[in-house]
Amino acid sequence: MAASNLIPTTTLAEPHVSHNGPVQSDLDKCVHCGLCLNACPTYRELGVEMDSPRGRIYQMNLVANGAPITDSYREHMDLCLACRGCETACPSGVPYGRMIEAARVQIRANDKPSWAARRLSSFVFGKLLDSRSRLQVAGAMLYAYQASGLQRLVRGSGLLRVVPRLADLEALSPTAQAPFFFSKIGKTFAPVGERRFRVAFLAGCIANVAFARLNEATVRVLQANGCEVVIPGGQGCCGALHIHSGYLNYAQALACKNIDALADENVDAIITNAAGCGSTLKEYDQLLRDRPAYVDKAITFKNKMKDVTEFLASITLNPNMGAVDAVVTYQDSCHLLHGQKIRSAPRQLLRAIPGLKLREMAGADLCCGSAGIYNVVHTPMAMQILEKKMETAAHTGASIIATANPGCLLQLDAGARLFSKAQRVVHVVELLDQAYSSATR
Repeated sequence: MAASNLIPTTTLAEPHVSHNGPVQSDLDKCVHCGLCLNACPTYRELGVEMDSPRGRIYQMNLVANGAPITDSYREHMDLCLACRGCETACPSGVPYGRMIEAARVQIRANDKPSWAARRLSSFVFGKLLDSRSRLQVAGAMLYAYQASGLQRLVRGSGLLRVVPRLADLEALSPTAQAPFFFSKIGKTFAPVGERRFRVAFLAGCIANVAFARLNEATVRVLQANGCEVVIPGGQGCCGALHIHSGYLNYAQALACKNIDALADENVDAIITNAAGCGSTLKEYDQLLRDRPAYVDKAITFKNKMKDVTEFLASITLNPNMGAVDAVVTYQDSCHLLHGQKIRSAPRQLLRAIPGLKLREMAGADLCCGSAGIYNVVHTPMAMQILEKKMETAAHTGASIIATANPGCLLQLDAGARLFSKAQRVVHVVELLDQAYSSATR
């Protein structure tokens, strides 16, 4: 395995995390008005105060003032999707996203998991997500399972129904898209026509296996809009899954690696097509606030970081597009809308496509239940939220559901198969790519 594909073991080794949870100044911003309640997916489903943002902040305050971390506290913090819808609803500017992350870091630091749990988390978070070699092996195994017909056989046999939890997880498994995008990392792609911008593209980790075609479409759309696209060879996982799960040191090491990978690249913008990743990438300055050597670098990095829809909506878009004759509805990615405060950009791009009719769904700003690995860890709740989301999408009559985050794509695609009318689920950029491609035929 190439050493360059991994963060050094000494960097990733995770000692006791000396983190004291959310800071009191953040906790004090909550005035317990309750305006967050209707924006919270778990409160909407359960109606339980302790599973609302207000209730969770009350519990965080208790722990900050000396109460023990109990199993009940762990359960309520863990059941949060960290969708940050409450931030958009909050009139007091409560930074709930960083508070729930800090609470989880504190819980992780004080937990004593079993040997098996430690080994599993060490492998997934410390060795798999930032290793191209291991991800390619895992992707090849998944591809063989799917392409050989074994997946179809297993699904049709009824074996999965014996273990309902396994059936739920299998339904959410991504499709391995060979050839994987790893072969494009380290390369530069020329613009179509005159160069207007030079941008760096961060391709993600699992996305190189499960969303290789989306990554390729992103590069093509950027090229069509006069961008020279650099895909830095030293890049890796952004750390979003790590910080959402409480693995602070892992996330910090990954952030430093990505900042170093871009240090010598003279680019106008750093682009991601994953809203969940983008939210974390734009908060590297907060993540690395206790690493003096990286504070200024993180701010420079943050100032160039753009979601692909945000970037494309900010430039003069190439209008040379063919028609996409379809009715489309758009589901807001939580970390694009609530984390990055980007609402209009993806809709602006969709409306720019000839022939496309955008039909808004009710509650487009409510979480679909994906939330990183939430749909894997809390599958029943995630599916409960998803089923209601698919009902509102179906009411629009749209044949296509568009969104702006790979995790949402997986969740909504599962929902289209399980609960709805088998709508096509795509990233906004894939519709732009379709329009540009049809114009050149």
